[in-house]
Amino acid sequence: MEFLDIPLFDDDFFKMMFRFIINIFFLSIIIRGLYFKSSERKEYLFTYYMIAIIVFFLCFTLKKYELDIGMALGLFAIFGIIRYRTDAIPIKEMTYLFIVIGVSVINSLANQKMSYAEILAGNILIVGAIYIMERLWRVNNEESKTIVYEKIENVKPQNYHLLKEDLEERTGLSISDIQIDAIDFLKDTAQVTILFNKIK
Repeated sequence: MEFLDIPLFDDDFFKMMFRFIINIFFLSIIIRGLYFKSSERKEYLFTYYMIAIIVFFLCFTLKKYELDIGMALGLFAIFGIIRYRTDAIPIKEMTYLFIVIGVSVINSLANQKMSYAEILAGNILIVGAIYIMERLWRVNNEESKTIVYEKIENVKPQNYHLLKEDLEERTGLSISDIQIDAIDFLKDTAQVTILFNKIK
């Protein structure tokens, strides 16, 4: 049955919904279970979910037109270089953005040559790799903060240990490294970036 020369229903509907459920299931593990528990940054949850959902349905729709591999890779590259003009996105958040886009593309563009077992295995391996990096190896478990420091005599290289002890006492953080970004001799202040391990 058609309406205005467009079919009201076809068998691809069930395929789309099943793959969408798979996609949302694994994305929720990645976004809510791994990313959010690691970074606790709520501002990116909406972005990751909505971009992933839009990419999934866009790719599934375009797949109906049987795009060649060049067009598909071009589309993937366009989404991969999305930049927001409000704030710079940290490298870890950009990596997760790339992951959710990639997972959505895999789940939507897989054809008859790729079984559901292979799709599930791909998703599981991606989740497993993220889990190992985030929870077992503690990769990217370091954060940074930029602060204005007023004891300018402590920014001298020979007083590094005094600077570190003072900052640790003030912030209560276990600081792994300190970078001197700028020194203002007129105001006797320095802009420093501290690197510290997140407390879990």
